[in-house]
Amino acid sequence: MRRAACQLAASLKQVVQREGRAAPQLQRRTYADQADLKKTALYDFHVENGGKMVPFAGWSMPIQYKDSIMDSTTNCRTNGSLFDVSHMCGLSLKGKDAIPFLESLVVADIASLPDGTGTLSVFTNDKGGIIDDTVITKVTDDHIYMVVNAGCRDKDLEHMEKYLKPFQNSGKDVGWHIHDERSLLAIQGPLAAPTLQKLTTADVSQIYFSDFKFLDVNGAACYVTRTGYTGEDGFEISVPHENAVDLTKAFLEKSEGKIRLTGLGARDSLRLEAGLCLYGNDLEQHITPIEAGLAWTIGKRRRAEANFPGAKVILQQLKDGPARRRVGLTAAGAPARSHAEILDANGKTIGEVTSGGYSPCLKKNIAMGYVESGHHKSGTPIKVVVRGKTSDGSIVKMPFVPTTYYKKP
Repeated sequence: MRRAACQLAASLKQVVQREGRAAPQLQRRTYADQADLKKTALYDFHVENGGKMVPFAGWSMPIQYKDSIMDSTTNCRTNGSLFDVSHMCGLSLKGKDAIPFLESLVVADIASLPDGTGTLSVFTNDKGGIIDDTVITKVTDDHIYMVVNAGCRDKDLEHMEKYLKPFQNSGKDVGWHIHDERSLLAIQGPLAAPTLQKLTTADVSQIYFSDFKFLDVNGAACYVTRTGYTGEDGFEISVPHENAVDLTKAFLEKSEGKIRLTGLGARDSLRLEAGLCLYGNDLEQHITPIEAGLAWTIGKRRRAEANFPGAKVILQQLKDGPARRRVGLTAAGAPARSHAEILDANGKTIGEVTSGGYSPCLKKNIAMGYVESGHHKSGTPIKVVVRGKTSDGSIVKMPFVPTTYYKKP
């Protein structure tokens, strides 16, 4: 999925040229013509608050607001950010056979999850490649809630439906509902939990990373998951469209302006600093979860049963090790972009960058990419080629910025 979102890239380039720094590597997504772009329930609110709207995955989304991308990124880590992520696709699978159905498509051990908890997982193809990554929550034994990437929505739903119909026709009990009636907000950063606490009677301190709850938030019936895409503590909140604007206003007001509306530009800087993968850049249909450093997403039982797509390839890589590995790296010179060559100390090509940019929090260039196994250890000296110029660098551990997830003691 490498068709460049040219208009979005151009918009981001203009923004960062004004800010005097290099653009983060935003997700490469297809999108509709301007006249056909979908709008979230918060579109007018974004515009009223200075949101710079750009095409993204078929939607008109804010790339930034009045703050610079640099300031928005650092404010998220200092105070907090509020993102409209309603372009992403939430759906529920229900029925006593919902778990066996989904486990036939993903690598996660969903059955072993405690009720009300979730995990990151991946859809795989028959060659072990990643079709998409997704956060899956086992609400109960007969209800699964999940969120898939906006740019992969059509592909994912088509893939699931292909297997759903024969599964149902065999007498299995499973159905699905796509939550197109709901918006999705992500509140992230140090003030996320105390601000949410002001809007619900539930004890937020008893909700831990990856937990899922049905909560009344500011008078709206919400699905609340303690998760996010920034490396910070925070929540993704599915809220009915008719309550989305009021809830957004409430978050901003209750934080006394410290939590700010934040767009796609800072969201990408934040996820890169946290070492989080971006589908279409760091994950693709020709990359396996072992190569991507996501072996932990494959449950012990799933490995033993070997009954997920591409299991033979993936289990062989677990045994022998992959030929390439995803790594973090830093380098001098201009920030590395997707497809920039990675060389060893002797100048031999050993891989390429998949995401890269300037870290607003660390004040230096960071990137991730894939290199040949044997060159992947932290501290390994490398060189990176950017626009024909070679700069020295090294392999480093990720995340680049320590994560602050709120985990159970």
